Amino acid sequence: MKISTTWISTALLGAALTLGAPLEIERRAPSGPAGIDVSSYQTGINWATVKANGVSFAYIKATEGTTYTSPQFSSQYTGAYNQGIIRGAYHFAHPDSSTGAAQANYFLAHGGGWSADGLTLPGALDIEANPSGATCYGLSTSAMVSWISSFSSTYHSATGRYPVIYTTASWWNQCTGSSTAFAANSPLWVAHYTTASTPGALPAGWSYETFWQYADSGPNPGDADVFNGSASGLKKIATG
Repeated sequence: MKISTTWISTALLGAALTLGAPLEIERRAPSGPAGIDVSSYQTGINWATVKANGVSFAYIKATEGTTYTSPQFSSQYTGAYNQGIIRGAYHFAHPDSSTGAAQANYFLAHGGGWSADGLTLPGALDIEANPSGATCYGLSTSAMVSWISSFSSTYHSATGRYPVIYTTASWWNQCTGSSTAFAANSPLWVAHYTTASTPGALPAGWSYETFWQYADSGPNPGDADVFNGSASGLKKIATG
C-alpha cells in the first residue's frame, strides 16, 4: 500500500504493522518550483504532460567527457522549450580523461551554451563519484580543484555565466578537500535523497543550494528536483 506522508493515521499505521503488511511511504515534494533532470534513459517524454504536472524547469544531459553526446538531447531540449519549460543542459565530468577546458569546449559545442532568452539555464557541471573507477578519478584534491576551475573559467569566458555545479556534499568534501573556491560564482545543485524538508549539510563553501535533487524518481520522467526560491527567482537565473 502506498501512503502519502501528508496523512498517515495512527490507526492505519498500527493496523499495517499488526498485520505484517508492507508499508511504502511516499515522500512529499519540497516547496518551490518543481523540476526534473533527464538523460538518454528517458525516451519519448511527453513535455506537455510534464508541464501540466507543474514542472517549471528541467536539466537535460548533453555530453560526457569528450566522446559522448546524448542521442535524446536535441529532442528533449527542444521539447521542453516548446512547452515554455525553463531548461538547461548538463555535462557529466570525467576529470581523468581530458582537461576541464577540453570538456567545457566539448559541452559548449554540443548544446551546452547559454542565451538570455528567459528559458535557458546556465549549463551545469555534473561532478560526482566515478561510476567506473576510483571515486576521485585518481586526482589529488588540488588537481581536482584545478580541473573544475579550468572547466568553469572556460565556460564563463564563452557564455558570461559560471556553470551550475551538481554534486554531493560527501564527494565534494572528499575529492576537492572541502574547497570553497567556487561558491561565490557557481550556483549549487546538490543531490541528497531524503524524506526531510531540507537537503541537510551542503558541500563546503555554499551556505544554501539553488537546486536540490531530492529523489531519483517521481510522477514525472527522470530525477525530481526543486528550485530554492520563487518562480520569479527561477526566471532571473535564466535571464542572467
